[in-house]
Amino acid sequence: MNTSTGNAEWMKGLLYEKQERFEKIRLGGGKKAIDKQAEKNKLTPRQRIEYLCDTDKPFIEIGAFAGYEMYEEYGGCPAGGTVAGVGYVSGRQCVILANDQTVKAGAWFPITGKKNLRMQEIAMENRLPVIYLVDSAGVFLPMQDEIFPDKEHFGRIFRNNARMSAMGITQIAAVMGPCVAGGAYLPIMSDETLMVEGNGSIYLAGPYLVKAAIGEDIDNETLGGAVTHTEISGIADYKFKTEQECLDHIKQLIGKLGDPAKAGFDRVQPVEPAKSPHELYNIMPVNNAKTYDVLDIIECIVDGGSFQQFKQDYGKTVVCGYARIDGWAVGIVANQRLVVKTKKGEMQLGGVLYNDSSDKAARFILNCNQKKIPLVFLQDVTGFMVGSRSEHAGIIKDGAKMVNAVANSVVPKITIITGNSFGAGNYAMCGKAYDPRFIYAWPCAKIAVMGGEQAAKTLLQIQTSGRTVSDEEQKELLDKIKGRYEKQTTPYYAAARLWVDDIIDPIETRIVISEGIAAANHNPYIEEFKTGVFQV
Repeated sequence: MNTSTGNAEWMKGLLYEKQERFEKIRLGGGKKAIDKQAEKNKLTPRQRIEYLCDTDKPFIEIGAFAGYEMYEEYGGCPAGGTVAGVGYVSGRQCVILANDQTVKAGAWFPITGKKNLRMQEIAMENRLPVIYLVDSAGVFLPMQDEIFPDKEHFGRIFRNNARMSAMGITQIAAVMGPCVAGGAYLPIMSDETLMVEGNGSIYLAGPYLVKAAIGEDIDNETLGGAVTHTEISGIADYKFKTEQECLDHIKQLIGKLGDPAKAGFDRVQPVEPAKSPHELYNIMPVNNAKTYDVLDIIECIVDGGSFQQFKQDYGKTVVCGYARIDGWAVGIVANQRLVVKTKKGEMQLGGVLYNDSSDKAARFILNCNQKKIPLVFLQDVTGFMVGSRSEHAGIIKDGAKMVNAVANSVVPKITIITGNSFGAGNYAMCGKAYDPRFIYAWPCAKIAVMGGEQAAKTLLQIQTSGRTVSDEEQKELLDKIKGRYEKQTTPYYAAARLWVDDIIDPIETRIVISEGIAAANHNPYIEEFKTGVFQV
């Protein structure tokens, strides 16, 4: 079996595993819960989004693996109890959030709050309209202390409602099920509120709590149904007999929005890549264990003939250059995994950031900000080079220059983790902490402070320090540490906690980058680029 065939089989195996896991997530709370929705003439969140979105444009799901293998003591929380993403409604790119009533009645777990805040962040950064499809019983009470009071908890969502309104971002809420307690503020703080008769309800306290608190007997519809809020309280603006009628009205509202100002990122007629995106399956080596040429990946993603390398013969463990992706002008910063020679004849390890490659990347990032060109980071990095030679040459200083440039960058940044993402290399290559507009991982991605083998040996030394350990005990400890550590490095562990927005098929890389820049182009407000104190 040749190398490319082995690589392709490995990658396709990872994708099959991803799809199997996703199919379980798609079922939300399970088939019985979905059937109960249908009995009430209610669609599932995915059906609602499918009906709402334009069929000829992509819907980019965000956070599909949020909550994966978390909260198992409570039965789990598939997709964080919310289906969300960026899609097109009446030709307009929008952020869409839909509570999943099949998952614990749409209750909010901690990850649910984090996912909703992430979607609001995307809307604010890119000035995209937001559509909320509300169907939730409110905070998941057994975990209320982890969702209710802190800065990035439940209440931040309503704060964001107010801030987005002040920013001129359209927000439309369709209440298709319960909307209870603090959650009742979300639709009312939106620009317009739609309700579905018979199923939609809004109130601070439901009938049972009202009875317990003040002794009043009242039914759900009279207390806070669609008729009550459109005819008596005036809280809601429209009522509809069916969900489909409600969703049709949202399409009409979005279709009437004025055309926004744009950032003006350059786009020309797209050209197909020089290499088929399907070739990406052949490139990434099994278990990320061998070298490869990142230029092969770039040629599968960028418009054919558009890539122009920057400082091609300097700092070779990072490839930088200008290109176009689906017609959009971009600057690419990519880790190079080939073993390369310097002018002095030294061998450099691939995937490592050296002094020269850090310096080169920092300078290129400055150039892209100067020219208002969005940045794309292709991460496969094991960190910065260590050892006396690098320390004496000032690797910390050069690394800080790159981190400074990334942190202060004002153009949109989109990060794709194609392989390893270890240590400070994650930061320098625009990891989650450095505000990428969107960040995705391939199924082979590994995210950690260092590789599993190195981490396990380091932890073993710490645990066995000062005592004699047999070879057998040492091996048992090493395997246990390595197994636990490597589970935490998987893309599923990262996606569950929203360290990445989603795990994608490599052939989707081009489209998610293009859609990400299209979203970013809706925000015309680009700050002045400043770097502050910058060591040279």
